[in-house]
Amino acid sequence: MALISEPQARGKSLAGSLNRGQTERGSTFGLPTNVLRHWESVGLLRPARDSAGRRRYGENDVVRIAVIQRSKAAGMTLEQIIVLLDDGSAGRHAVLQQHLDELDRRAEEIRLSREMTEHALGCRAHDIATCPRFQASVADVLARVGGADR
Repeated sequence: MALISEPQARGKSLAGSLNRGQTERGSTFGLPTNVLRHWESVGLLRPARDSAGRRRYGENDVVRIAVIQRSKAAGMTLEQIIVLLDDGSAGRHAVLQQHLDELDRRAEEIRLSREMTEHALGCRAHDIATCPRFQASVADVLARVGGADR
């Protein structure tokens, strides 16, 4: 992920770049600082503090931020991410399995949508919705909503 490797590639640790200024800290990840504070308030982050009370993000905090971002991008809720990052959570396995099942469901929807879009791209029908093959690509959706028998 470019957010992690770029500062490290320049010989700087990502934690060091997060510890500069409040505005720069959040912008390292493209996040407003209030997001980092919210994640701290719900227990996802626990940055150390310096003598002036400023947050000091260590490498583990930086990894947690990256995990949070990746997990949110994949559709996990903050509650699920809390369980993911809590090494003592009894429900971790169930939450992760549930998320994997959801990812599989979404991957299948994306696959079907891709097939439909590829067909539409090459279809010669003037009105794509009248093409029997195109209609077949949404038959499962029509069956769920009762619109298959017209």
